[in-house]
Amino acid sequence: MQITISVKQAGRKHAIIDRQVLEIDDITDHPSLRELLVAVVKQQVTAYNNKLPEKNLLPFLSPEQTDDLAATGKAGFGSIYNEHKADAEKAQTTALQAFEDGLFAVFVNDKEIENLTTIFSLDSLTIITFIRLTFLAGSIW
Repeated sequence: MQITISVKQAGRKHAIIDRQVLEIDDITDHPSLRELLVAVVKQQVTAYNNKLPEKNLLPFLSPEQTDDLAATGKAGFGSIYNEHKADAEKAQTTALQAFEDGLFAVFVNDKEIENLTTIFSLDSLTIITFIRLTFLAGSIW
């Protein structure tokens, strides 16, 4: 099934990822949030592990890539320098714990999903939005 995701961060004007289509194999039309998170993390870990480490002698960015990266606020070459493979099961556990700890929020078509057991309808027009939350730091003195 194809799903569309967006990733945003509180306090940022532009989305980190804006409406990227992912092909998720093992998900139903009415998943729980837990099932969605597990499936998305599995797909992302597989994509990361299948990406080969690059050894470019002269890396460069085209003017279009520079403009796109400038809009997001971070410029990089997209290379993977760490040759260790990610562990899907550990990443899934970490993602579920991060949601429970309130490190990110999930919206399905602009409706917040607050519980991992919440079941919702999913189709090709559904937009899943992940919002990374940033905690304020400071002191009371």
